[in-house]
Amino acid sequence: MSLSNLFRKKSTTAILKEGGDGEHSGLNKVLTVKDLTFFGIAAIIGGGTFSAIGNACFSGGPGVVFLYIICAIACGFTAMCYAEFASRVPVSGSAYTYAYVSFGELFAWIIGWALLMEYSIGNIYIAFSWSGYFTNLLESFHLHLPEWLTINYKSAQDALLANKPGEGLTAWNTAPMVGGLRIIFDLPAVVINVLITYLVYKGTKESKNFSNAMVYIKLAIIVLVIFVGAMYVDIDNWTPFMPNGFGGVMAGVSAVFFAYIGFDAVSTLAEESKNPQRDLPRGMIYSLVICTVIYIILALVLTGMVKYDLLGVSDPLAEIFALKGVKWMLFIVSIAAVVAMTSVMLVFQMGQPRIWMTMSRDGLMPKKFAEIHPKHKTPGFATIVTGLVVGIPIFFTDENFVLDFTSIGTLFAFVLVCGGVLMLSPQSEAELAERATRGKFRIPYINSKYIFPLICLGAFGAVQYFLPTFFPDTFTYSEHFFTNNAPMVVFIILCVVMAVLAFLKNLSLIPLLGLVSCCYLLTGMAVSNWQWFSIWLGIGLVVYFLYGYKNSKLNKG
Repeated sequence: MSLSNLFRKKSTTAILKEGGDGEHSGLNKVLTVKDLTFFGIAAIIGGGTFSAIGNACFSGGPGVVFLYIICAIACGFTAMCYAEFASRVPVSGSAYTYAYVSFGELFAWIIGWALLMEYSIGNIYIAFSWSGYFTNLLESFHLHLPEWLTINYKSAQDALLANKPGEGLTAWNTAPMVGGLRIIFDLPAVVINVLITYLVYKGTKESKNFSNAMVYIKLAIIVLVIFVGAMYVDIDNWTPFMPNGFGGVMAGVSAVFFAYIGFDAVSTLAEESKNPQRDLPRGMIYSLVICTVIYIILALVLTGMVKYDLLGVSDPLAEIFALKGVKWMLFIVSIAAVVAMTSVMLVFQMGQPRIWMTMSRDGLMPKKFAEIHPKHKTPGFATIVTGLVVGIPIFFTDENFVLDFTSIGTLFAFVLVCGGVLMLSPQSEAELAERATRGKFRIPYINSKYIFPLICLGAFGAVQYFLPTFFPDTFTYSEHFFTNNAPMVVFIILCVVMAVLAFLKNLSLIPLLGLVSCCYLLTGMAVSNWQWFSIWLGIGLVVYFLYGYKNSKLNKG
């Protein structure tokens, strides 16, 4: 096995001939910039808005708006890097294909494996959250499902072990038994996964129309939630603004970043876009800006209506109106949540099969994954497998695990995309002029030679001034060093190294800021997240070396 073969790169010309030129793809090209923007909004506003935002506010208080802004900035830089790649390489593989062009095959595989976690496993969390709101909606019509059909097995078992009264314990005690095994599973979560998989299998045009309709509905309802909620805001609830300090704000990074996951899924729809090199970048950036404004306003309304420590629940929007006695809004919120999370599942369920399809074209996955349905013009087999990958774990996992697991995998992919743009070969003046003439996006080049080192010095100086014990505490070894300090130490070293490289190599500032900001967010991940992520990557590498390496179309051995 040659080490150089692990980093063999795929040429842009070869990639374009497989679908990016619009002539060699078997997919229907039906999406406009409006559709792509709506797909982005559909993917972003969902579980992070109606579920994860509660945990973020609980840990950070009103000051969590700073974390939303930090994540938006990180995602904004990253979105521009995605947009640059989408303009140069307009195919369905998203970050996987971009890594193949810039870093080589091994990193491309790692990204593809990480995106499997983002889209497929992330949908498990969405399915669980969807089920909770859907069950509440049924209750408003006096329709009741047995507890053993509305909770996952692990949550019920945990409730038993903790002897915690509630839905979980009731489910365990009332569940029917078959062969000594209790039948406990989340039926609504299973059903919605089956329905979404079927819709995605049927076609992109059908999915587009359904998604656009849901976006109109959920945006209208969110505006209503903000308007009604604003009338119950008590500004005293915003004091203290950061009750647990900035550490408490950063503790919500998994929940807040999960709220932004989705804008990158738009890039998987390149081969179904009418003008991907112009419309994909616009769709990603437009959707990100719209959703950031919504998140900041929503977080301020939530923490203004009630004290932050009452928001650590799975359905915070319903909780605040219940506490204020606005019962008619509970029904509205439940409808909005069901619609929003349905649209998120739809976009994620569309994204993953298209990445598998692209990996299959490259020989890294079996050929079956690249098959296009002759009638529906969708990657049919890959879509069905995606449905199984989402559906089967619903029976034995819980939402807390998959939330952290998904966030770290996505951030890892973002880091490599930003790094990939830094490694792209500069385009000639003729190529840049051609892109500008056709309205194609390109990242404006800003030389970071002096700017980035000055930013680092300014940031370190501000930290030292306002938090004089930060650096001594960070670099002091203790028994909890690897749990609390090691990620920050690695981040500081990274900043110094990148500042030196920026000075020596005249790196482009925007992708450099994207890379560093995403790495900073990674410092907020718990050690257990890294451990599980490492295991996941290890499994992926085993699969690559057993199958992908020898079957790759670039394999010259």
